Amino acid sequence: LKEIENCGANQLSIVPAGVKESHQTTIFRIIAAILHLGNLEIQAERDGDACSVSSDDEHLNSFCGLLGVEHGQMEHWLCHRK
Repeated sequence: LKEIENCGANQLSIVPAGVKESHQTTIFRIIAAILHLGNLEIQAERDGDACSVSSDDEHLNSFCGLLGVEHGQMEHWLCHRK
């Protein structure tokens, strides 16, 4: 994904900290997923008692792809407590 490909400058900044390259990729993947999660458009429904997320939301797709989670399950858990 483009987020991981464009992390060269950030990667150079954590190398002196002794972070292994394999861990760096994981760190950047998680950070990119969190940033995408913050950009999700969650729509309120029924006077604010419920919500929904579009299954076509590009940020949801990226989030799920970066973390390897099931799209349908994430869509459900973002809008339901149980």
